[in-house]
Formats: sequence, C-alpha cells, structure tokens
Amino acid sequence: MSKRYFTPKLFGFLRELAENNDREWFKAHQDSYEEHVREPALEFITDFTTPLKKVSEHFVADSRTVGGSLFRIQRDTRFSKDKTPYKLNTGMQFRHRAGKDAHAPGFYVHLQPGECFMGVGLWRPETKVAYAIREHIDAEQAAWKRASRGKRFTDVFAIGGDSLKRPPKGYDEDHPLIVDLKRKDFIASTQLTQKDITSDHFMEDFTDLCKRSAPFMKFLCEAVGVPF
Repeated sequence: MSKRYFTPKLFGFLRELAENNDREWFKAHQDSYEEHVREPALEFITDFTTPLKKVSEHFVADSRTVGGSLFRIQRDTRFSKDKTPYKLNTGMQFRHRAGKDAHAPGFYVHLQPGECFMGVGLWRPETKVAYAIREHIDAEQAAWKRASRGKRFTDVFAIGGDSLKRPPKGYDEDHPLIVDLKRKDFIASTQLTQKDITSDHFMEDFTDLCKRSAPFMKFLCEAVGVPF
C-alpha cells in the first residue's frame, strides 16, 4: 500500500534552518522539526524494517531516537572551524548488523534541498578493512566487474568517493583494476529529487534501489567477512 512519508515542509524547514543556523532559532522551531523532519523519518525507518529484510536479513532499520538509523541533526563542532550547530540535511543509514558506525556497510539516504541522493557501500573504511576489500577485488576480478559494472546497477548508480594518489602497497600502476584498488571509499550513489522523496511510492522506489545494489553490497560484505 502506497504511503507518503515526507512532504515539502521538510525541505522548507531545512531551507529556513540554512538561513537561521543557531540554537535560539532551532529551539523556537523545535516543534516544526519534530513534526516535519524527525517524526516522518522515524516512521519511514520503522516501516522499512520489512522491505529491508527482503533485501538482506543482515541490515538493520533502527528507529531508536538516539543511536539508530537516523543521524543526529546536531553537528560535531569539536574539531571543525565551522561552528554552526546544525546539519542542513536529514540522513538515514541502514547499516549492517555487524557495524557500529557510519563506516560500516550500509544503505544511506540524504535529504537536503537541491541535494538529495542515495548511497550504498562502505564510506572511508579503516586501513585494514580497505586492504581486505582491495585483496578481494584483486582475487575475484570477474565477480567485482559483475557487481560494480552490471547494467542493472550502473543504469542507476555511479561509483564515487575519494582515491589514493598512488597505488596502494602491493599493487602496480598497470593493474587492470587499479582505479578501483586506489579507492579510499567503496561507495556508489544515485541522485534523487524532492519529487521522488515526497511521492507516495518512495518506500517502494527506495526498496527497488536497494535491491539493484545487492550484488555490489554482497561483494563488499564478502570482502570484509560479514554475511549478506
């Protein structure tokens, strides 16, 4: 059954927040944040539990208000020159059961005026995990090509993220998959629109995108030694 979770008011709130990024304004508009951003996101996360299981039983839709799939809107400003207190987006990550943070394998959706997208994979894994992925790519080159270059995947997703300037230790510049081996992020993304997000079939569309990315995600899970 189709259901609309997000409305243009979510994007309206985030636009206003961009112009008034201070604690006093946010406190005065806390009710709007709860009604149009946080509560719909938590409801979406709760309802995504069943569709997610059809993609993989090993990923989690966690609707806890703290420490769950919904990222905090508060920024961590401790080590940043930018001291504005709030993020200008709503982020949700459905990560692997074995993961503990944003660096785990996961499905991610980013809602922000003019910048909505879905991401899949592992963002900035620690060094030993990155090397495990590179070793798996090197050992299973044909499988990696199928997972990362299959038409059903590339019709929607584009691999991106940062890369090393030089080949990682143990690999030559002329390796046939050197571009992939030099990656620091093993992620892919697809752009979304506000119309996509606010439609009454976004849950179905998002689920389909997760299914399309399944071979890519399965390969990465195998590389880091967790089940898919």
